[in-house]
Amino acid sequence: MTGDPRLSVSHAPFWRVGQSVTSRSLNALLALSPAAVMGVVRFGGRAVGVMGLSVALCMAFELAANRLTRRPSTLHDGTAALSGLILALLMPVSAPWWAVAVGAFVAMIIGKHIFGGLGGNPFNPVLVALAILTISWPSHFTFDAALAPYDFPFPGVDPLAALKHFGTAGIARFNEWDLFLGRQAGGIGAVSGAALLLGGVYLMLRGIIRWEISLSFLLGVTVTARVFYLFGNPALNAGPVFHILTGYTMMGAFFLAAEESGSPVNFLPMLLFGFFAGFLTVLIRSIGFHDDGVVYAILLMNVVQPLLDKI
Repeated sequence: MTGDPRLSVSHAPFWRVGQSVTSRSLNALLALSPAAVMGVVRFGGRAVGVMGLSVALCMAFELAANRLTRRPSTLHDGTAALSGLILALLMPVSAPWWAVAVGAFVAMIIGKHIFGGLGGNPFNPVLVALAILTISWPSHFTFDAALAPYDFPFPGVDPLAALKHFGTAGIARFNEWDLFLGRQAGGIGAVSGAALLLGGVYLMLRGIIRWEISLSFLLGVTVTARVFYLFGNPALNAGPVFHILTGYTMMGAFFLAAEESGSPVNFLPMLLFGFFAGFLTVLIRSIGFHDDGVVYAILLMNVVQPLLDKI
């Protein structure tokens, strides 16, 4: 019949939260602002340049993808700006402009729009970009090498690299309070556990992310790190607090693992998803090749997410 309403139907599962995509993106950007400010305080004006370039390029590639696929512009939903900011906060401040451009292209085009855009991507687009960058140009994304020319007012050694190569003797110069406040080498916005915790709590209280994934991720890191510390060589394995406050752990718990498209929506699957992502993080750090394991752990869990949601 003419005049009948047309329905847009997508595949299950469905979860209505009464929030728009734009409002969720704006809340996530607000939650990341403390980490961004701390990054500027720690690394100086160059951090502003990296963040601005990343956000601008992600928005440009988003608009280009909309034009090429003849779809309405999605810039207003804020997801491109959010992806650009997260990507920048995970990068070292020394990242060259071309690396930022490649990362933005991979995140928006390969990680997102090649699968149909927002909601269709099985993997976190930012993690896809970061994985390709770190594998392709490790010298620019290994923090010890990338930050060596810079004289920062805190130890210039990546704590995870020090643990990997020298055991607990290599991390003796760090204390937990310094790590919590961001006095360590790392990504622009990933070094300050205090800032990321503040943003993560805000997102959980507002219902933007599910606490099940974030807390189970931290629990997985805690339990696995404790097992390695108790039953492995104590001189080579650090305790849970060290693993939580270093690398991308806090960023992973609140801003990466809980990304909607690649994570489950049911209660038990969310707990399993977060826990095993934390488990794989410490497993890769302890016996794997890479210093940090957050990126690859969450990408692996993105692969099995559809199976978990069938439980």
